[in-house]
Amino acid sequence: MINVTIWNEYVHEKIHDQVKAVYPDGLHTAIAAGLAGEGFAIRTATLDQPEHGLTDEVLNTTDVLIWWGHMAHDRVSDEITAKVVQRVQQGMGFIVLHSGHFSKPFKTLMGTSCDLKWRVAGEQEIVWCVNPSHPIAEGVESKIVLDQEEMYGEFFDIPTPDELVFVSNFQGGEVFRSGCTFRRGSGKIFYFRPGHETYPTYYQPDVLKVISNAVKWAYPARKTSNVFGKSEPVRPFKEILV
Repeated sequence: MINVTIWNEYVHEKIHDQVKAVYPDGLHTAIAAGLAGEGFAIRTATLDQPEHGLTDEVLNTTDVLIWWGHMAHDRVSDEITAKVVQRVQQGMGFIVLHSGHFSKPFKTLMGTSCDLKWRVAGEQEIVWCVNPSHPIAEGVESKIVLDQEEMYGEFFDIPTPDELVFVSNFQGGEVFRSGCTFRRGSGKIFYFRPGHETYPTYYQPDVLKVISNAVKWAYPARKTSNVFGKSEPVRPFKEILV
């Protein structure tokens, strides 16, 4: 059983009717419903909960954290950011969706601005699989067609990904590295681009399949922590007489 926590700032859905019409109970509940039946133990957390819903108990029992944020990145506390980053480095998987590229934890883990070009115009996006043998692409067609999405364009200011799984192109001609993996410490990170709040992207089966695959890929390979510091020899030294 993989313990998954889906974090969503849950702000747009409360104040914007257009978003509420698409995700009446929040993006986090739509994603949770889409991942039901995959064998995950799923819980959700939101910005307005105590400690943003990411208490020590929650973080310490989370195998994979899924993150969506947009208009309230600055309201995420530095203390919680540091705890998320630490848990990723210790082995917790971290899946960052869409505008989560600007979240404090992701920017801290990347060490770059994570900035990009964008345009909201309801354009078609085609997400092309460029690494079909990767576990995150298992069971996914060669392309995912999204009739309406926000445009993200290069240059995307991130470190060179460890692996590039998906690349997107848009009606306006732009391209974007839309599915990227990274490793930080013992943790695996996957950034996946689609998911603007005014479009029903998180109801699309192929998108949910990618997220489900990413959860399984990011699941910690081992639960024990690395041991650092002074170490005794594994076998006794023999004195060498000169």
